[in-house]
Amino acid sequence: MQTTMLRLDRTLGRHKRAVLIVWAVIVLAAVPFAARQSEDLSSGGFEVPGSQSAAVDDALARFPGVQRAQLAAVLVGERGATGAQLRAAVDRVAAAAGPIDGVSLPEAARAQAAQQAAAGGTVIVPLRAEVDEDGATDVAADLRDRLGVGEGARDGVATHFVGQGALWAAMQELSKEDLAKAESAGFPIVLLILLLVFGSLAAAALPLALGFVSVLVTGALIYALSQSMEMSVFVTNMASMIGIGVAVDYSLFVVARHREEVAAGRPPEDARGVAMATSGLAVLFSGLTVIVSLAGLWMIDNNAIRSMALGAMLVVAVAVLTAITLLPALIGVLGARTVTRSRWLTPRRLLRRRGAEQAPGDRGFWQRWTDGVMKRPVLAAAGTTAVLLALAAPVLGMSTGTGALDQFPREHETRTGFEAAAALTGPGASAPVQVVVAAGDGSALARAAERVRAALADDPGIADVGAPVRSRDGRAVLVTAEPRTDGESPAAKATVGRLRDSLPAAAGDGVLLDVGGVTASQSDIDDLVSGSMWKILLFLLGLSYLVLLVLLRSVVLPLKAVLMNLLSVGAAFGVLTLVYDSVDTLTPPLVLAVVFGLSMDYEVFLLSRIRERYEATGDTRSAVAEGLAASARTITSAALIMVAVFGVFVAVGVPSIQQIGLGTAVAIALDATLVRLILVPAAMELLGDWNWYLPRPLARVLPRTDFEAVSRRGAAPTTAP
Repeated sequence: MQTTMLRLDRTLGRHKRAVLIVWAVIVLAAVPFAARQSEDLSSGGFEVPGSQSAAVDDALARFPGVQRAQLAAVLVGERGATGAQLRAAVDRVAAAAGPIDGVSLPEAARAQAAQQAAAGGTVIVPLRAEVDEDGATDVAADLRDRLGVGEGARDGVATHFVGQGALWAAMQELSKEDLAKAESAGFPIVLLILLLVFGSLAAAALPLALGFVSVLVTGALIYALSQSMEMSVFVTNMASMIGIGVAVDYSLFVVARHREEVAAGRPPEDARGVAMATSGLAVLFSGLTVIVSLAGLWMIDNNAIRSMALGAMLVVAVAVLTAITLLPALIGVLGARTVTRSRWLTPRRLLRRRGAEQAPGDRGFWQRWTDGVMKRPVLAAAGTTAVLLALAAPVLGMSTGTGALDQFPREHETRTGFEAAAALTGPGASAPVQVVVAAGDGSALARAAERVRAALADDPGIADVGAPVRSRDGRAVLVTAEPRTDGESPAAKATVGRLRDSLPAAAGDGVLLDVGGVTASQSDIDDLVSGSMWKILLFLLGLSYLVLLVLLRSVVLPLKAVLMNLLSVGAAFGVLTLVYDSVDTLTPPLVLAVVFGLSMDYEVFLLSRIRERYEATGDTRSAVAEGLAASARTITSAALIMVAVFGVFVAVGVPSIQQIGLGTAVAIALDATLVRLILVPAAMELLGDWNWYLPRPLARVLPRTDFEAVSRRGAAPTTAP
């Protein structure tokens, strides 16, 4: 594998200008598509195949006059607004809806709205939607644009839209705004950190450029995929958050190794080759591990989660590709500027005195630190483990839930509209419970429908029950009920659960019954995710173990690594539980996959350096000390960048993205400090020679990755069979 990386480096070195031209063409071609990446993203994808809510949604088309999507305009008059101003607002809604396919304002609804307008106050204008919820999102987005929703009141009347489609249309706008804020803040912060790390503008610009290219190209790929498959509205934020951090980190590791080899006396061309065959190979391993870790999320049969995972997988793949192709070409073109310190960056002198990288064999801060930890391994390991377990303890009380309205700030116009509508019609009016009753016999169906209707009316969580609607073929009946509480509230979900338990008995034998609606759909996704977590966890544990087994040729070190990753993830979940009353249902699996993948980055880079030194010295203690000294500062810098990027999304993202950012930032921070700097050396000291235990049958079949051979020989590595 090292030989392949060295050959790749030589090829790139001979054709570096051609490589740069190819990448320039790719970037220029990606720009117009990346700018449109959020245009066709879907608000849907949360359906659970085979669930009751999915069955009800599919059945709604069989009932005449029943809309699959609820959409209404909410007109809120400012103080002193007149009836004439409210009637004019009703006319504007009608005029905006007229040219849009799939939506209309019936004359009866328009007349009723005009009567409400004459009385003043809040007016609800129900629209006739002839589309499903995904189509309603597109319709609502068009209406928002035509009426200038979110731009303030017009002629004394503020216009809002309610319904699930309206929620997701507003979410698309909010996510796009948040993404722009995060990227505009994230890149300057990363540049500042890189300048302090390298003390060179040229060296700092390389990781930043690769981060920009990775996010841009991925944006174009997201746009292309959204034309042929359902991609969640959250995918752009997810890809950008992961992409900036990963792309910068990967290039940081390669650039840092290149500079280290040049500082050790290698010619720049040889130094770049060694960097590619060591750190570049580790980048390839790490990137593939992150991609496969995220692929574990495909075990959840849900398009929204799968598309978010796909977006993150794409940006990691592009980041790896840029790190092993574009980066070496850029290093070759920039030459000495990547290793020469910029004179105007005076803070670098202070940083060099305090903690510069130490050449193997030299004494320095990190070797002294490691010596101190390894002299008291039991105390260090026990103390660190106790801290991580204490942080993880609150996870036992974690509650999860799904709610689109909760994603909006309290002052957002969308929440204002929903609250105004709820005050007028009741909190559960926008999220009715829908019950489909089916029976082969017409009279039996009628009796079952009445019994179901009576049971709904008796339930304490139901405020009102509508008249039954018979399907066109006469074989099913739809009964709609309005919950007493907000459809996204825990109380509404408890009502759905109770109805699913009680209604089948009320309907009688031989009757098929499904309970659906917005609340039921959210309950189904909650159950799907919670029931899939164990599969994802086992997949990630097994994957991490196998990758490290191949890379490190040890059966013990991979086991230690996965246990430590569990501690980091558990601590991150514990912090999330402390900070948030309820964690978004999608957050735990996404954080789990991302953290396991990214933690493998640091594990691979640190343990590969330790393995490299162990093969040279044969002594575990000196290998740990020298390996940590050679990589600690780079790993710490990379983690700082990752935490800073995730922190930006915590500051500006919607709650679901904030939670993913916070959970990942906490896990990475703990992993790069308590775990890598204390727990790893302490555990390796306690394990001694057991660290490197590999049964002979495995030793014969596993490929050998000889990092030390590459480091010694540079352009002519030896690869053991």
